[in-house]
Parts: sequence; structure tokens; C-alpha cells
Amino acid sequence: MVAQRKLGPYSVSAIGMGCMPLSFPHDRDPDLLDHPERAIAVLHAAMDAGITLFDTADIYAPSWNTMGHNEILLGQAWRSWRGTPEQKKRIVLATKAGITREKDGTMFGISGRNSSKHYLFRAVEASAGRLGLPKIPLWQHHRTDPSLSFEEQLENVLSLKEHGYVATIGLSNVNAKMLRHAIRIGGTPAQGGIISVQNEYSPRYRHWGEVIEICSEHGIAYLPYSPLGGAGHFREIAEGKTGGFREMAQRKGVSPLALVIAWHLSQFPTSIPIPGASKADSILDSLEGTKIRLSAGEIEQLNARCPTDTPLHHELLDVARFRGG
Repeated sequence: MVAQRKLGPYSVSAIGMGCMPLSFPHDRDPDLLDHPERAIAVLHAAMDAGITLFDTADIYAPSWNTMGHNEILLGQAWRSWRGTPEQKKRIVLATKAGITREKDGTMFGISGRNSSKHYLFRAVEASAGRLGLPKIPLWQHHRTDPSLSFEEQLENVLSLKEHGYVATIGLSNVNAKMLRHAIRIGGTPAQGGIISVQNEYSPRYRHWGEVIEICSEHGIAYLPYSPLGGAGHFREIAEGKTGGFREMAQRKGVSPLALVIAWHLSQFPTSIPIPGASKADSILDSLEGTKIRLSAGEIEQLNARCPTDTPLHHELLDVARFRGG
């Protein structure tokens, strides 16, 4: 059985799958968008292998006017999967909202945010419909909206559970101050509050480490996205250009990217990495990382060779304001 970790009220596989690559054209499979059956086959392979957490978002789509493309794929894959009813019940589909898409293709700019209650209510209704679920198992607030105080946004987010379309709440792209405010207002998992945080974290991008400490303290699942370095950088690890993963992987007889998954799991007790994948062999290789154990000394050795100068993403700078300054 695949190793399990706690995600609020759920027990899920120790890694999830990031579904975003299935909805964007890329060099590895430029025709993928024309063949949704291939994307669904990748998702089925992950489900067959025992992965039970799948991450998507309403903005994961090839264009501004195809919002929800990825959610539709994931919903279709879950419904058509040949798992037993009991196996299907263990699958946790997680989605996000709060970022808007512009006609010019802009997706992650600060201007493209909306965390008003009206917008979020309509967003979760649409996401539930596209996923084919009466209630979304995990919904995460995707990005903060600089037009609103953080507290008002959080109050709007928490109200989604009362709206009826959301079972549990998580946050994405939050720093330590924001997370502490969120816990103070919304509570911990044990209190029925925030159950997850989804931030970028990898050997090349290690910002906001204090967030991981807070998650460990309160039993909040930490879901690092781009855990292998992201689409533009994962090859650097595989080729030995980032950290010492390639050399250690060769000694252990495993792949460098599977070793990165082990690096996450071995040092952070609430971490559930969500590597993105558009091919079955990629997500299955990541799953192998759940079987690798690293000692404290090996982790220290790897960390010593990880870069420390990768800048924080510009869209995460100074976007949250709090009541009273």
C-alpha cells in the first residue's frame, strides 16, 4: 500500500498529483490538448498506482475563455476510473479559486485577483459542477486579493463551508504572518479550520520555511507545488546542476527526482508534495520517492548544496494588507 499522510479529516497518499500540466501545451507533448483521452489515461494510471490526492484549479486552462478545463478533465477521469466504489471514496479532489484570467493571457498578475464573497461563491459553484461533485473535498484560496484586507478575504473564504459546496478549506501562497492570522480567525484542523497550505517549495526555491514549521506545529498539511523545481527547472536536478541529488541518487540506485520527493517527505512530517505530471511515467517515478528514506545527515548534505539566491516571485511581494495596518 502507498504510504499515507494526514490531510485534515482525510488519509491520502504521501504524494498527490498536480494536474495543471494536462491543460497547457508544452514541448514534451504538444498535441496533448487535442487528445483529452491521453490526459485522462495519465490520471487513471496515477489512481491505479494508489495516488489519492489530485490538485487542480479553475484557472488551469489553455486560454482565458476555457476556465475550468482542468477541472473537467479531472472530474471525467474520476468518474470513468474503474476503481471500486470504496476506492473512489478515498480519492480527494482539491481545487482552488481567487485568480481571474484576462483575455491577453495574463493569469498571475496582481490585478487578476478577486476574493469578494460573490465571486468566490460563484467560483465554488462552478468548480463543483465541473468536477461533478455535490461538495468539493478540499478547496484552497489561490492568491490574496490586494483590494481587500486579508481578514476580509479569509472571512469570505471561511463562509464557503456554510455555502455548502466546500467540505474543507486550505490556503495557497501565504507567508507566516498570513498563516498565523488565518489560524487565529479560522482555527486549526483539530478545530475544523485550515487543513492545508499550498506554497511553492523545492531544492531550488526554499522561501517561507517558517510556514512549514507552523504547519508541523498545528498538524496542517503542507502541499508544496513545483516540488521538483517546476517545469522550467526540474531537468537541472536530474542533470546534477542543482544540489547533489544526482550523485546521491546514483549511489542509491534511484532517480534524482524520486530522491527529491524523499527529501520533502523525510524532513517535513506534514508535507504532501504534489508534483505536476503530463505522462504516467513521471508521476509513477515520483511515487517511488515515497519508498526512499533519508537520514538527517543525508538531508543536511543535500541542503548544503541547494541554492540560496533564488528570488521570491514578484507577485507574492507585499500583496496582503491587514486591518489596522
